[in-house]
Amino acid sequence: MFGNTQAFSGFSVRDVAAARKFYGETLGLKTSESDGMLTLHLAGGRDILVYPKENHTPATFTILNFPVDDIDQAVDELTRRGVRFERYDGFDANEKGIVRGGMGPPIAWFKDPSGNVLSVLQTK
Repeated sequence: MFGNTQAFSGFSVRDVAAARKFYGETLGLKTSESDGMLTLHLAGGRDILVYPKENHTPATFTILNFPVDDIDQAVDELTRRGVRFERYDGFDANEKGIVRGGMGPPIAWFKDPSGNVLSVLQTK
């Protein structure tokens, strides 16, 4: 039924203007705005809809992952841009907030201005 449909993902935020600044300026993503909603234009032609929600509740899971070649470099640059990295019980993060070892690649979690969880993870 939907095999040829170009589906897209979306998530809510409290404030579209704050989201545009964070995703566009802090993270350096291409964005556009239409009808009060924000679109994130990701590499590979992937778009994600970001929409305002008056009673927004932040996602308690990772909604968007950013793969990088060098996680230390990415975390350092994001920290310089004002991003604060999260630490979660059960995950042994280093002083930068990077979790290494265990299951999966090196990863560090952070939040957008609406409290949604994002990550940067090393893929090589």
